Amino acid sequence: MRLLLNIIWLLFGGLWLALGYFVAGIICCLLIITIPFGIASFRVGVYALWPFGKTVVDKPTAGAGSLIGNVIWFIFAGLWLALGHILTAIAMAITIIGIPLAVANLKMIPISLMPLGKDIVDTPR
Repeated sequence: MRLLLNIIWLLFGGLWLALGYFVAGIICCLLIITIPFGIASFRVGVYALWPFGKTVVDKPTAGAGSLIGNVIWFIFAGLWLALGHILTAIAMAITIIGIPLAVANLKMIPISLMPLGKDIVDTPR
């Protein structure tokens, strides 16, 4: 079931969302000081391509640096990526088949707003 949901996700919204994260990552990597933001954006972009079967957990070693970084991320990229998730969730929720995809989109909003200090791990089967 995860494979089927991931394929539908990729075709009907995941590719566009991942492209948004990849563009944000490239822009962040252009400046030396924002490379950690770029790396986090690429990591979340890969998650946005294939989200079913993965989950987001807090890093136990995350500290004040990730909090400050998340505030900066929210201002420059997080808000726009979260809006992309909301718009995609609304579009996906129109059909019955798209409702689980819309829920997955809404679950990705917290990591799009605050990606630093988070890990993406496989969910147990």
